[in-house]
Amino acid sequence: MVDFIVFMVLFLGGFYLFGISHSLPTGQGLAFTAGILLVSLALAWVMRQRGSATKRSDNWNQNNK
Repeated sequence: MVDFIVFMVLFLGGFYLFGISHSLPTGQGLAFTAGILLVSLALAWVMRQRGSATKRSDNWNQNNK
């Protein structure tokens, strides 16, 4: 559950930065770039977690110990 909350905060925060970047008086590029990085980090976070829809026990060569 914590992983999902972290994913949603990063993912939606990135989209929020996308949205406000066009209305900022300065720093539009910085806000847009930060949005891209947050969305990318959120997707990487989800893809690195153990288990998936495929029900594989060894996801991304992570040994269950």
